[in-house]
Amino acid sequence: MMNEQHGPAPRPWWQHGHVWLVISGPAVVVVAGLVTAWIAVRTDDPVVAVDYYRRGVEINRTLAGREKAALPALQGRNHAATPTAP
Repeated sequence: MMNEQHGPAPRPWWQHGHVWLVISGPAVVVVAGLVTAWIAVRTDDPVVAVDYYRRGVEINRTLAGREKAALPALQGRNHAATPTAP
């Protein structure tokens, strides 16, 4: 329909592509938030094991053993890097 003074009649807002581009960003974020909330509610998340303290002590023992095993190599490296006295 042509209006003589103002040109063609404006189209409705839903027929413009850039409007849907602007609306789609927040809509995707809302959907992703709902999916994340659904996953969080439906699944377990056992973060801490029941025997966490015993596992930590075992890890510390393992790391201490590795440090003792590497001690000769560290001494050799430090000796090689130390300049000799004049």
